[in-house]
Amino acid sequence: MEDRDELVSLTANDGIWDFDGRAKKIRLSRRWKDMLGYDIDQEDVLPDWYRLVHPDDMARVQAKMREHLEGKSEFFESVHRMKHQNGEWRWMTSRAKARQDEKGRLIRLLGVEVDITERKLYEEALFREKESAQITLRSIGDGVITTDADSNVEYINPVAEELTGWKVDDASGRPIDEIFRGFHEETCEPLENPLAVSIRRSRAIKSVRPTLLIRRDGNELYIESTASPIRDGKGDVTGGVLVFHDVSESRELNRRLSYHASHDILTGLVNRAEFESRLERALKSAKARETSYALCYLDLDQFKIVNDSCGHSAGDALLGQLGALLKSKIRWRDTLARLGGDEFGVLLESCSLEQAIETAEALRVAVGEFKFMWDDRSFRLGVSIGVVPITADNEDVAALMSAADSACAAAKEAGRNRIHSYQENDIDLMRRRREMQWAARINNALEDNRFELYRQKIMPLQTPEEGAHYEILLRMRDENGGIIAPGLFIEAAERYSITPNIDRWVIKNAFRWLVSEADERERLALCSINLSGLSFSDEKFLPFVVEQFQMSGLDATKICFEITETAAIASYSQANRFINALKELGCKFALDDFGTGLSSFGYLKHFPVDFLKIDGSFVKEILHDPIDREMVRSINEIGHLTGKKTIAEFAENEEIITMLKGMGVDYAQGYGVSEPKPVTRAVSEAPATTNPK
Repeated sequence: MEDRDELVSLTANDGIWDFDGRAKKIRLSRRWKDMLGYDIDQEDVLPDWYRLVHPDDMARVQAKMREHLEGKSEFFESVHRMKHQNGEWRWMTSRAKARQDEKGRLIRLLGVEVDITERKLYEEALFREKESAQITLRSIGDGVITTDADSNVEYINPVAEELTGWKVDDASGRPIDEIFRGFHEETCEPLENPLAVSIRRSRAIKSVRPTLLIRRDGNELYIESTASPIRDGKGDVTGGVLVFHDVSESRELNRRLSYHASHDILTGLVNRAEFESRLERALKSAKARETSYALCYLDLDQFKIVNDSCGHSAGDALLGQLGALLKSKIRWRDTLARLGGDEFGVLLESCSLEQAIETAEALRVAVGEFKFMWDDRSFRLGVSIGVVPITADNEDVAALMSAADSACAAAKEAGRNRIHSYQENDIDLMRRRREMQWAARINNALEDNRFELYRQKIMPLQTPEEGAHYEILLRMRDENGGIIAPGLFIEAAERYSITPNIDRWVIKNAFRWLVSEADERERLALCSINLSGLSFSDEKFLPFVVEQFQMSGLDATKICFEITETAAIASYSQANRFINALKELGCKFALDDFGTGLSSFGYLKHFPVDFLKIDGSFVKEILHDPIDREMVRSINEIGHLTGKKTIAEFAENEEIITMLKGMGVDYAQGYGVSEPKPVTRAVSEAPATTNPK
């Protein structure tokens, strides 16, 4: 959902409000503050959103919000008054959509608000004086059509001419049904003209959802409308007025917002959140004995070879092609999802375990026969698949996913490119054994010094380069000398609390390397080193880092430690103490993968970090995805407002770098800047206590 002043600036004239259900905080866009008279540059310490709603409108607004949060409406939609800072009441139209977890608890509520005070004033003017209204109607931004009591057109303003395709001279005297042809937005069934309904019922009629309007030239657009009868001094209906405006763009943006919340942008498949939601419904159905289901968990084999040898663009293209291939091999009623990375899930409906295994085999064969081409190179892949029946005995979705993941891991351990059917009695043992094996391999690698340091350049975009700036990356050598990326072993390292020891190894050896390379130190502007969240809670870790600075004599102002926003929030107090202690030495800090959790904005001003690293999942699609583009823009603005420099990850090509530069992002990192390169392998033999001053 997958910026936005959210983060997300949906349109230039809309105000955005974004409520964090977990932190119980609301963030407001610059446009929202401007609409209600607040300083656009001040912190979000404004009154509670509800407190600004007019007392007469409060019950209705709360009722609509309650209906939305209870799942009775797709969106929260309301027209109400809100208090301007100068004391005036402004009419606003508000539209919002909530995200909730599987237990129905509110995670996030993102809303769009537009000031429609002027429109309201004009509508009221129509009721007071029909003759003078036609003069003012020419200047308003909404389409307006007035009719006589028989629903024949008397006048249409210039905006209505544009929206309907009818000129006022051609439209005058014609029935309103000829000029304004509305259809249901989903079924395309013709709708009775709202103005005719309003005149017949002698009351105002407001559209409850967008209406499909067919113009005179046959083109289509979506509108929202309000129809009201016009009365004379005696109260008799003498005609009607229809006020409407184009909502095609906002409707499309809302549709895309809903799509982003439930689909993976890269492949167009259902995402993990939506998949687990459907899995929850399937589990309830299975418990009610309504039908049988099965779950398949797919993990590509050899995907990393393509990604590492050809780059992320090739990996993305491969995932897109395989997603389309897999989807073509399942039934229309089944669900295929990208769960993350190179993992996919398939929910099979009305399917026994035996049928699921047959389907899994068909998917395995299809992947095995698929040939991926990239720059005159061809690749063949395999896929390991875990299959789990969904029965009334299954505990919950988390247990189902865990069982499927473990079954898939068993298929990999058995030799890859095969299928493993879930067996209740051996899954836990296999999972523990797999993680323990990784833990043992990691500890052996630490003892044998089989880790290697890489570095990746971080390039300034707004200022000349004043020295080398790079991030230290880590790779592990397996027993046969092959390179293992951290994504394969870091989860086991965290589960078995090995990451603090890995962090110690990285710091010690990175410092030794810098001490041993006088030329590197001379060119160095800043060296970034990643730290895990577990290191903050290790009481001996901070003294170790301080000791390494003392022993090496390195200039602490040239070292930047990176921590993820998830780790920083999870260990908030410990992280703050750690950061403040090392900043006293001169160290800098960066908040890594910023924006993924959408929960760290409330904490941001309290973290004394120097850099925000914008998560690459937003950056890599900014050329094609306006929501990701606005997300990056908003995070960059928020970072600058809080006095922090910004670094965009996954800057994969010149086009992305150029766009980032235009947005004002301070630094870029990714394959478009430089690939990761190994530092000297003999680092552990370098002297540790030479004075580099």
